[in-house]
Amino acid sequence: MNWIKWCSVCAGVLAFAGTMQIAQAQVTVQTPVHELTGTLKKINATGTLVIGYRETSIPFSYLDNRAEPIGYAIDLCMKIVDQVKLTLSRPDLKIRMLPVTSSNRIPLLRNGTIDLECGSTTNSKVRQKQVAFGPTYFLVNIRAGVKKSSGIETLAQLDNRAVAATSGTTSVALLRAHQRGKEMRVKEIYGKDHAESFLLMAEDRAAAFVIDDILLAGQIANAKKPDLYKILPESLRQEPYSMMLRRDDPAFKTLVDKAVGDVMRSGEIYTLYDKWFVQPIPPRRLNLHFSLTPELRKMFENPNDEGV
Repeated sequence: MNWIKWCSVCAGVLAFAGTMQIAQAQVTVQTPVHELTGTLKKINATGTLVIGYRETSIPFSYLDNRAEPIGYAIDLCMKIVDQVKLTLSRPDLKIRMLPVTSSNRIPLLRNGTIDLECGSTTNSKVRQKQVAFGPTYFLVNIRAGVKKSSGIETLAQLDNRAVAATSGTTSVALLRAHQRGKEMRVKEIYGKDHAESFLLMAEDRAAAFVIDDILLAGQIANAKKPDLYKILPESLRQEPYSMMLRRDDPAFKTLVDKAVGDVMRSGEIYTLYDKWFVQPIPPRRLNLHFSLTPELRKMFENPNDEGV
């Protein structure tokens, strides 16, 4: 190859390389760069998403026989995790599971210790002043669980008795005010979690355990002798459950609403509901036999985050 041809080849190679550099630069310029804020910024910076879970909120968020968190709420929150990984392009994102209680779940969310709470939390107007919520994924009625041998058939019979509740819940306040024009006189005894509160009633230190009906059903099903207990039919109030996230974080809320909303719109939510409320669940193969209500089906068909 003579000198002239060699120069021509080199010039061609250099021209091609320059073209490639320009093309790459153009691609870089054309790729939109989104400024992350709030929770997504924190997660991206740390490479970790921290989920707050409950240890005894059967079947929403509780521990299996390997002490691993499982449940209906956990499954839904894993859909949010998938959406975060996709949004941040972080398939290697780490997930840290941190146990929370009724008393500390909101403070830990607000101070940044956890990024998302996946348990059995009521979306209420009062709580909306402190935190935000995703779409409603369950509807509960506040009821009382009692021993069948107690002879208690109505809420009115709890007047002047000790009643168990879980710290951080508002069940006893609802019980006191449930009769128009008459305030019930009850002595509240608090357990640190639902299992301890149920035990207070089971050991006769309290006449009843007042909490959400599905949580009562879970505790009764998990008891050594489930046939000893029953749930009173009267409802103090119906309330919606959803996952908690920080307020004033529109980007993360949009992501949560989309992730959970997609599960509902696709119909996958019915499979998850059947898995946790109709079929036997681990670790003891309990079956809650808690059929889907028309009100909750309507929520699934129209995902929303309205509280009460």
